[in-house]
Amino acid sequence: MDLDQRIETLAQWMFEAKHLVVFTGAGISTESGLPDFRGPDGIWTRQAKGLPTKTRDFSSAVPNTGHMAIVELQKLGKLSFLISQNVDNLHLSSGIRPDLLAELHGNVSKLRCSRCQAEVDMSIGRDSCSCGGKLVSSVVDFGQPLPQRELADSYAHSRSCDLFVVAGSSLVVTPAADMPRMALQSGARLVIINDGETPFDRVAHLRFEERTGAVLPQAVARLKALMKVS
Repeated sequence: MDLDQRIETLAQWMFEAKHLVVFTGAGISTESGLPDFRGPDGIWTRQAKGLPTKTRDFSSAVPNTGHMAIVELQKLGKLSFLISQNVDNLHLSSGIRPDLLAELHGNVSKLRCSRCQAEVDMSIGRDSCSCGGKLVSSVVDFGQPLPQRELADSYAHSRSCDLFVVAGSSLVVTPAADMPRMALQSGARLVIINDGETPFDRVAHLRFEERTGAVLPQAVARLKALMKVS
């Protein structure tokens, strides 16, 4: 199928979906000027080639059309849950409701209590929680466990969804990469939008090698037409 046909199919599946889950990786934020990890010019790709890596300036990044398309899904009542591997805060700054979002790797703008796991904005300028625990960066470093509540919510929605849309992830980092597998096992349709290969390409029901910004905004616009929303 050509791009227009695939976008039309995605819009139709979104229209039919009763429980739509979106899963985002670093690839959705490349159009906001942030480097990804495994793309042709990604951080890990450059490291493997012995090249200097690009710095990630989160402070200057703003949500792009891909992020805003997901916000539109939320406004249409079509987004059941959003799972993100990103720490760049772009989903929250775009307008995604915190209760619909699991940030599996934390958020550069948030601190987490080491005792009760509560999260607060870094801007409050405190180093201790109201429970007495120490406030530390919420960003998960390699080897650290993922936040349990976000992980449990993500697993639950992956098992319950009927449409699982991946946007900008190579799907190789576990346990996050287990979630599309759970969705498939539960009978959901799997859509992958990523400009690099993933281990799930052969089992995806719909595959886009284009960037998220070239797919999601158009699909959501066609969804609105199907829903007769202006």
